Amino acid sequence: MPGALHWWQEGVIYQVLVPSFLDSNGDGIGDLSGLSERLDYLQWLGARAIWLSPIYPSPFADLGYDVMDYCHIAPQYGSLNDFDKLLADVHRRDMKLILDWVPNHTSDEHPWFIDSRSNRESAKRDWYLWHDANADGSPPNNWISVFGGSVWQWDPNTDQYYLHTFHEKQPDLNWRNSDVQAAMFDTMRFWLNRGVDGFRIDALDLLLKDEQFRNNPSNPEYQEGQGPDTQLLPYYTRDQQGVHEIIATMRRVAEEFGDDRLLAGELYLSVEKVMAYYGGEAPELHLPLNMQFSWTPWNAEEIGSSLKTYLHHVPSNGWPSWLLSTHDCLRLAMRCPGDQMRVAAMLLFTLPGTPVHYFGEEIGMRGVPIPADQAIDPQGRRVGRNRDPERTPMQWNTEQHAGFSVHEPWLPIAEDFHTANVAVQSANPRSLLNLYRKLFTFQRETILGQLELVTIQGPLLVYRRMHEREDCLILLNFSNEPQCLDHDASFHASVRLSTFLDREDEHMQASIHLRGNEGLIVFRQ
Repeated sequence: MPGALHWWQEGVIYQVLVPSFLDSNGDGIGDLSGLSERLDYLQWLGARAIWLSPIYPSPFADLGYDVMDYCHIAPQYGSLNDFDKLLADVHRRDMKLILDWVPNHTSDEHPWFIDSRSNRESAKRDWYLWHDANADGSPPNNWISVFGGSVWQWDPNTDQYYLHTFHEKQPDLNWRNSDVQAAMFDTMRFWLNRGVDGFRIDALDLLLKDEQFRNNPSNPEYQEGQGPDTQLLPYYTRDQQGVHEIIATMRRVAEEFGDDRLLAGELYLSVEKVMAYYGGEAPELHLPLNMQFSWTPWNAEEIGSSLKTYLHHVPSNGWPSWLLSTHDCLRLAMRCPGDQMRVAAMLLFTLPGTPVHYFGEEIGMRGVPIPADQAIDPQGRRVGRNRDPERTPMQWNTEQHAGFSVHEPWLPIAEDFHTANVAVQSANPRSLLNLYRKLFTFQRETILGQLELVTIQGPLLVYRRMHEREDCLILLNFSNEPQCLDHDASFHASVRLSTFLDREDEHMQASIHLRGNEGLIVFRQ
């Protein structure tokens, strides 16, 4: 790993879902002023950077990922003045601010698309992907939307279909059009000029589609209940030839503003394909986000195997990244119940590279059951994969609506908010929140430590970190039963941190004993 570090290599990126963080004006929706009120909390926790969900004007058909205007703030979140104040407050605390940038598609209410669909001769017609119907009137090919059904939406005004990988209110941009590229790069410059520290780039591997619009082949491993688009193999819809040249240009745009602006990308690809997005001779992403853990089964063997595979493939010019959860996947409390949430936390913050942490995991927030017919999430309404449960408001205290708002929130509050909240847990020295705070600190202190995977012993995953003169073992027990790792008689160690926060400085010789669902960081002497 390199000797001189950039800020994004120094600590944790904390993901904030703006409508769910804190409501400052009593309308039931979180906003930028609410986030500003909680910057002291994020600094106390130890966050190095804050990644914001989309804050642009939007009809909100898909959590704001349907953008009407890339260069303004949605009124429900505040104004550009509120954003500038937030950015200044973040920088004053020596933290960084990252925006979610959505280049694959716009809202159908964006002026570009309104112009594009006005008539076939529009100067912006080719800014989106339009296609004639087949002879029988059917869509041009078999491509399936992430939200179910065809990606093609018929437009009776101009008698053609337009393509939407997600919601029909999210038409895909035509990134093979140089005018589209220039316009979108200018939206990057708008925010970089304003002082933002980088972007998390949404749906990056989808930017280009096959120019011949060929049918995707069937997926022989598809199983009922999986995402509708996984019925087909995405040969002609993901990771297309030419996408790397576009991302290299994005990188050059960012570098117009110096070498400290971050580009992180969302990529639903195999580990091997993700690695190509670091770039070769032309650099691309600083962090092709590693989301493997968000769908890997929670056991020592699967997690250990995923860990080894990923680190084996990271190139010499690459810096690792780690995510356990985001706004698109189940919260840890639903995948790693009970004290396994503590084990998951220790895993995330003891690996070499940059961890990305989703808000609320530090207090053990759970998904709130929301029936499909009451879902706000279009994916939940249409195909049953409801993401609303992991997007519910932050739980700050025991007051009404968990201190998030004085008004009924846009999504419901979990029933356990009386215990799973910041106020209660910050006062308890052995709480999950205080474990996270200690792990944020540990991660930053051991940033340069190399990793050696030692063993997967049944439900026990063990790896070694070495940092300057320090040498430590991380032991994670994925089971309810006690575990023991034996060493030779010359082995001496002391506990730096237990996930239960109760064994600090305990000395060990020859063997290390763990309780069920416990993780340990032990320093070798």
